[in-house]
Amino acid sequence: MSNKTAFVTGITGQDGSYLSELLLDKGYKVVGLKRYSAGEDKNRLKHVSHLMQNNNFVIESGDICDSASMINLLAEHRPDEVYNLAAQSHVGESFRTPINTTNINAVGPLNILEAIRINNLDNTRFYQASTSELFGDIEGPQSEETPFSPVSPYACAKLYAHNVTATYRKSYNMYACSGILFNHESPRRGEHFVTRKITKAAANIKLGNQEILELGNLKAKRDWGFAGDYVEAMWLMLNQEKAKDYIIATGETHEVGEFVEEVFSLAGLKVKDHVRINPKFYRPHDVPLLLGDSRKAERELGWKRKVDFKKLARMMYEADLEILENERNQNE
Repeated sequence: MSNKTAFVTGITGQDGSYLSELLLDKGYKVVGLKRYSAGEDKNRLKHVSHLMQNNNFVIESGDICDSASMINLLAEHRPDEVYNLAAQSHVGESFRTPINTTNINAVGPLNILEAIRINNLDNTRFYQASTSELFGDIEGPQSEETPFSPVSPYACAKLYAHNVTATYRKSYNMYACSGILFNHESPRRGEHFVTRKITKAAANIKLGNQEILELGNLKAKRDWGFAGDYVEAMWLMLNQEKAKDYIIATGETHEVGEFVEEVFSLAGLKVKDHVRINPKFYRPHDVPLLLGDSRKAERELGWKRKVDFKKLARMMYEADLEILENERNQNE
C-alpha cells in the first residue's frame, strides 16, 4: 500500500470521483479541490459524498484560475502527484463562454505548473487531462503522431494546456504528462452531456414522465469508453520511469444515433416515436469522427478497457432508471 499524497482538481466531476476511489484503494491520501461556494452545494459533492468519512480524503476550496490559491495549497500539502481534471468541459458551452473556458482550461493548468515550480516540488508528478477534441477535423484513427486541428474554443484552450505541459517537462525537467482521453462516460456523467441526456430521457419516457427527446447531430461519431477504466490509465501514466503523453481510447467509433438506438432498445422504446431533431442543438462546427488508437498505452502501460459500448449503455440507463424510480417512490 502507498503512503503517497495526491492532489486532484475537479474532484466533484465523474473522473475526480472515480480517480479518488482508485487512489484511496491504493492507500493514497487524496486532497480534492472544489471551487468555493458561498453555500454548501451538496449536489456538486454527491459523487464523493461516500468518501467523506475516509480519514485519507480531504476537500479543499480553491480555484485553479487563482495562482495564489494554487501556490498556497500545493505548498501546504506538497503532493507526490497532481491530477488536473478541472475544466469547463462542455464543448458546446465553450462557444457561448469562450473567455471563461480559456481561463479555466488554459490558464488554470499553467497556474498549477507554476505552483509546482515556484514551490520547488521537484519530485511532484503532474497529470493534465487532454482531450480527443484536439484532433478536430483530422479523421481517425488518431494516434499520438496525428496532428492537432482544434475546432472549438474548448479544444483550443486544451491545446494550450497540452503544449504548456510538454514545455514544462522539457524546460524544467518536470515529470509532467498529458492523457489524451477520448470520450468517457458513466452514470456520474453530467446531465448536459449527450450520453447522459439520452439515458435519463429514456428512463423518464419508460416511466411516463416524458414523451419527447430533442437532440442535435445524430451522425457525429465518437469513441466512447467507461470513465472508471480511464482513470486507471491516468494513474499508470504518473507511475512510469519517464513522463510521456498517451492516447486512451477503445478503438471503436459509434454514431450518436447508435447510442440512442441501444439505450431505447434496452428501455423497450421505439426511437421514431420519441426522438426529434432540433437544430438549436447543432454546434457552429462539430467534430465529425473521433476514433482513438491506444496501442501505445496498451503496450507500454499495460492498460486495457474492461467495459464495452453495450455494457456502458446498459450501465448508464439502468442507473438512471433506478434513480428515477427511487425518486418516484419517495414522493408517493
